[in-house]
Amino acid sequence: MHDGVEAVMTVVPGRQGAAVHMICDGCGVVVTGAAGSVRDDVVWPLTTAHGWSGSPFAIGPHRCPRCATTRRHAPVDGTRHPEPRHRCDVGIEYERFAAVVRLVGDVDLLVADELRQLLTVALSVRQLVVLDLARVSLIDSTGLGVLVRAHRDAKQCGGTLCLAAPSRFIRTVLHTMRLESVFPIFENSEHALASLA
Repeated sequence: MHDGVEAVMTVVPGRQGAAVHMICDGCGVVVTGAAGSVRDDVVWPLTTAHGWSGSPFAIGPHRCPRCATTRRHAPVDGTRHPEPRHRCDVGIEYERFAAVVRLVGDVDLLVADELRQLLTVALSVRQLVVLDLARVSLIDSTGLGVLVRAHRDAKQCGGTLCLAAPSRFIRTVLHTMRLESVFPIFENSEHALASLA
C-alpha cells in the first residue's frame, strides 16, 4: 500500500474477497495470494511467504525481492535514489545459563541474515536466549520473520527465545500480528535473566 514516495507496493483485494494482489510499484511485478481481507495480520504472512520485505504493517512500505535486491526506489519523476542503509550491530554475551543477543539499530532486510545466524549460534550454545531490543526502534517483516523462525527453532530443541525491552513500535507489531503471547517479554535483559534463573 502507498506510504508517500517510499512505498513500493500496493495491495488490492481480489474479486469476491478470495485473494489479494500485491503489486510492486517499483517494477510492476504482481503476486496473488489467498486471503479474505487486506489486514495487517493477513498481508504480513503473504509478503513474507513471497520474499517481500519492509514494514510488518499493510500500510507499508514494502519491497519485492527484485527491488529489495537492487535496494533502490523509483520515484514518480523517474530519477533513482539509493535506499538509505540502516546498520544494526549485533553481539552475543553468554551467561551461566542463558545467552543474551544484543542489537543496536533497525532490524530489517539488511541485517536479517546476520541476526538469523547469531540466534542459531546462541541457541546451539544455550537453550535460553534473551534478545535485548533496548536499542532497537524498528523491525520490518523480514526481521519479524527471523524472530518467529528462531522461536520455532528454540521450541523444537526445548529452549526459549525471550524478548527484552521491546520498543512501543515493536510491541505494537507483535500485538497486531497476534504474536505478543508467543514470546516471553521482559522489561529489560536483567529482569529476563533473573526470571529465567
